[in-house]
Amino acid sequence: MLSAVNRLRLTAEFRSVVHSHIRVGRHTLVIYAAVDNKSPSQIGFIVSKAVGGAVTRNRVKRQLRHLVRNELSVADPCAHIVVRALWAAANENEKLANDLHTAWKQVVRRLEKANNTVSMKNVGVAL
Repeated sequence: MLSAVNRLRLTAEFRSVVHSHIRVGRHTLVIYAAVDNKSPSQIGFIVSKAVGGAVTRNRVKRQLRHLVRNELSVADPCAHIVVRALWAAANENEKLANDLHTAWKQVVRRLEKANNTVSMKNVGVAL
């Protein structure tokens, strides 16, 4: 289970990540990411009623939490990530795992690229 400091909870936190510039979509999910150097990495999940009833939504959330736990070691230590399940996530368990893995790799690459761009701008200002 994710510790309390590593979970997104507030609507404003979710909104800021979802409206960030890093977004990767797949058939079963969409991952949004942002970098905040002021706080540790945080993860949030969005599973709407479009996915199914309460039992189905909770099952999908548990699956996503389990899958994300395996991917966390690769993420930026200051990354804020929101994983939004789409309706197809309810029926395609194997595809969900594959989609999460491939989308997560792409998000990590984009976060690294964004961090390099920000650090290069900071170096330019310091000169």
